[in-house]
Amino acid sequence: MSGPRARPEIMSIHAYVAGDSKLPGANRVIKLSSNEGAFGPPPSAVAAYAAVAAEQHRYPDGGSGELRRAIGARFGIDPERIVCGTGSDELIGHLCHCYGGPGTDILMSMHGFTMYQMSGTYAGSRVLKVPERDLTANVDALLAAVTEATTILFLANPNNPTGTLLPNAEVERLRAGLPERVLLVLDAAYAEYVDKPDYDAGIRLVDAGENTVMLRTFSKVFGLGGMRVGWAYAPAGVVDVLNRVRGVFNVNLGAQAAAVAALAEPGWVEKSRAHNLEWREKLGAALRRAGIGVHPSEGNFFLADFDTPARANAANNFLKSRGVIVRAVAGYGLPHCLRITVGTAEECGLVADALAAFMQQQPSLASVDA
Repeated sequence: MSGPRARPEIMSIHAYVAGDSKLPGANRVIKLSSNEGAFGPPPSAVAAYAAVAAEQHRYPDGGSGELRRAIGARFGIDPERIVCGTGSDELIGHLCHCYGGPGTDILMSMHGFTMYQMSGTYAGSRVLKVPERDLTANVDALLAAVTEATTILFLANPNNPTGTLLPNAEVERLRAGLPERVLLVLDAAYAEYVDKPDYDAGIRLVDAGENTVMLRTFSKVFGLGGMRVGWAYAPAGVVDVLNRVRGVFNVNLGAQAAAVAALAEPGWVEKSRAHNLEWREKLGAALRRAGIGVHPSEGNFFLADFDTPARANAANNFLKSRGVIVRAVAGYGLPHCLRITVGTAEECGLVADALAAFMQQQPSLASVDA
């Protein structure tokens, strides 16, 4: 190679592979691979996006002021401590570059969201994956991995792709055990799906000090994955840092309008959560009856456990032959599992029937306790 050379650590990054969206030759595709909201975007968000179509020649509000005020009103937090981004992925990247870099370590749990590793490596940090307990972040192991080089710890809660949730007391114990110089980033992309009255997505810990950030997204329950809108709630010092480095017009005009409208859609989150609770249980029960292990989840998805990588791959191919796309998670160190999004009632029924037909061709599996 005689041309320009990228930094060596960049070449160690494997490009992110998103969930498939199309199947060649399929008349209809049931996409359950990307944890998108079952109902699509709220009607008011669609209308708001259409309403600004004639204004596409105008630059958006660079500070996303109206959107930040709407988020603040919805969640009872200070808009001045909110930073919006092109999805929470953008904010993850900025945090890694601003607080990581060569000579630093970034910690994450073993099966945590792959963007932590990608963004941290891109920033020049060493990213360490810490072993979990029962597919759940292990606070003791995470604290034991902290060294003088540690600057950031990422914790997705609920976690993707495992769906597991770390109880509030454990998250608080983790924060208390970390040095104050270590930034704890709580990624709560699936917070709206959690149905536990004592669950806190991170607001209390952000308010309690200067070293915790909460990340949220409009890509899941609000159905705006195509708009790419995320946000961070953070201490004033972190907000100042993020505002220095984020793109000047990072959230586009249509995305801001759609997100503001989505927040105001009456009953949208409640309807989506109720549907998810009902059909996550029904679909999981159907898979268990078919002999497939199902790991408990607090998100709008779950891990179906096929015991071996070969069987998981065969199940994936069988589903594709029926026009159903789910997510292989070998890249997360779970080659024997498939991650299945909870879609509409019809979609859940179709994937249940397809996997029941697949399992009729297979030797029996030991069921995973749920």
